[in-house]
Amino acid sequence: MNHRPSAFATPLSPPIGVFDSGIGGLTVVAELRRALPSERILYVGDTARVPYGGKSRETVTRYAREISDLLESERAKLIVVACNTASALALPSLSSDHSVPMIGVLEPGASAAVKATRSGKIGVIGTRATIASDAYGKAIRAIDQELDVTAVACPLLVPLIEEGLFEDEVTGTLLGRYLAPMLAEGIDTLVLGCTHYPLLKKTIARICGDGVTLVDSAENCALAVRELLATLPSTAPDPRLDILLTDSSEGFLRIAEKSLELSIDSLEIRRVGG
Repeated sequence: MNHRPSAFATPLSPPIGVFDSGIGGLTVVAELRRALPSERILYVGDTARVPYGGKSRETVTRYAREISDLLESERAKLIVVACNTASALALPSLSSDHSVPMIGVLEPGASAAVKATRSGKIGVIGTRATIASDAYGKAIRAIDQELDVTAVACPLLVPLIEEGLFEDEVTGTLLGRYLAPMLAEGIDTLVLGCTHYPLLKKTIARICGDGVTLVDSAENCALAVRELLATLPSTAPDPRLDILLTDSSEGFLRIAEKSLELSIDSLEIRRVGG
């Protein structure tokens, strides 16, 4: 693999640290780029251990802690857990273990869904672990107990997305099966409860139709980060994107880079944990 120039040989400004189980969290990075164009972003994609969605709470928490420690060692001024599974299972314990502010994707997405619904019927799609935790249901009902939440686990989507099969016939067929029960329930709002899923937004919108509002957890997370950043000491502008991966994923990275219109300044492979 050909590495892009290293960002770590010379001092740089403290970054916004972002991490996900793979490359899906780059959807959050793309939204952060739009919301905060002058900020340096350091993204860690745990491509050696993707996906997190079928793993236990203990394992997800250990992985998330190892990456958060890495980002803190790289002087991150805040850490964005750009992974719904890690946000649902690990974020509460992570926040107490680290000295920098941490924010996940779950709460901003839940809040946006409550604001968007007209009928009170909200659908959520996510990994097995995210759906099993009922994290979105709890967050939504904490705002409004009267809302009806239908959640469906979609375990096969992340592997298809990591293969770059965004608009493949197989992906469309699978999405149709996953979404059918919620559409039959009459949902008018659908939370994309995994940061990989915005890469399937066109296909999901086509299947759901105009009557369903899609809530992009990546977009709403970026807006929440901008609000949080406004409360922290400002740093010098340094608009760059540096990426660390825990294993080679060059093929999908090129696809994501093109799809999300991201310009990547440096790329390194870095082993994390044991």
